Amino acid sequence: MTTDTLDRIQTSTPQDIRHALLIGSEIALIDVREEHEFAQGHPLFAAQIPLRRVDEEARWRIPRLDTPIVVYDNGEGLAHKAAVRLEALGYTDVRELEGGLTAWRDAGYELFEDVNSYSKAFGELVEHRRHTPSLPAEEVQALIREKADIRILDARRYDEYNTMSIPTGTSVPGAELVLRAQTIAPDPDTTIIVNCAGRTRSIIGAQSLVNAGIPNKVYALRNGTIGWTLAGQDLETGQTRAAPEVDDAATEEARAHARDVAYRAGVKRIGWDELEALKAQTARTLYLYDVRQPREYESGHLPGFRNAQGGQLVQETDHNAPVRGARIVVTDPTGVRADMTASWLAQLGWEVYVLDVDWSAAQLERGPDGAPSPRGPEGRYKRPYEGTDNKAAAMQAYLDWEYGLVAQLERDGTHGFYVI
Repeated sequence: MTTDTLDRIQTSTPQDIRHALLIGSEIALIDVREEHEFAQGHPLFAAQIPLRRVDEEARWRIPRLDTPIVVYDNGEGLAHKAAVRLEALGYTDVRELEGGLTAWRDAGYELFEDVNSYSKAFGELVEHRRHTPSLPAEEVQALIREKADIRILDARRYDEYNTMSIPTGTSVPGAELVLRAQTIAPDPDTTIIVNCAGRTRSIIGAQSLVNAGIPNKVYALRNGTIGWTLAGQDLETGQTRAAPEVDDAATEEARAHARDVAYRAGVKRIGWDELEALKAQTARTLYLYDVRQPREYESGHLPGFRNAQGGQLVQETDHNAPVRGARIVVTDPTGVRADMTASWLAQLGWEVYVLDVDWSAAQLERGPDGAPSPRGPEGRYKRPYEGTDNKAAAMQAYLDWEYGLVAQLERDGTHGFYVI
């Protein structure tokens, strides 16, 4: 490492960053370009905060001021400006990637395209290792036409489902699946098909149900709404079907299944004392997440816990926890959503805990969590799996990219993922 005596910003080499990732040290590797440029290529565990949003987002997403932060660009001159801004915000260990993205590439290290890349790569690894069952769009369309005994569960956020959905599908965001699937499909002879827009959330959703041991046949819709569209089949728009409430007996059964899955993934359960002990260890970054839907969260949540829907926390881990090597504590009143979310985060290589406490004895807070305002359209990467106006070539290219992620993970060699 070197020090530029003129502007005092230190640098880290690509080898320094790889070393930190391999030994599990905390590091926030931040791409300060716009999202569109980020999506053209970045290191596996990089997170993205555009320079224009550093003041608004940094303190929320990187809460510990002495977190080791490395910023980079691709020669645009943004990284140094971002480093200066981060130091002005109070961060004490800020460095630039020496040589930027070119140096990373020249060192022979992998660059990953798209956004949320390591979560998507993990989803492909899950399917590769567990052979998660799936059905192509044409077969699912035939089952719908035949009025077969099936239930289609959409594992995306509700707003994505409402924009476009598979005919007859019901919105059941990912972390809700184990809690609600058997209320929707109480007959074990009913086949459950889980879909998303592309591949990851349908793979993770279907495998969640398999891991939890529900008796129904379970399949992922192969390639999601992308595959459906490429097959020339029509999507519905504006649908509002949502999962029904779950009674106490079904909740208890789901809780037992989810707890078993979390146990197999090595997740530890903690109470208030252990949570306070983790908070007291100020040399480590700690993220606290309530993994319910926003409406439930805002009606009453534990103090200090942010909101991230469980399925999205697994899908967008780089956004919600950009400090690789940090600790994560998740919770929800039933425990089901927290256990299932934690099981996946553990397999993604995180030190993750479930807070298992009596919510009825806690003083709850209400309202949103105070997250930074959503980003606007400026610099946004056009996702080939969102909305209804995507070109077929872009959708097929996206699928082809996902199919290659397992091999790219192996070449990269830093991930530390495992699959139960």
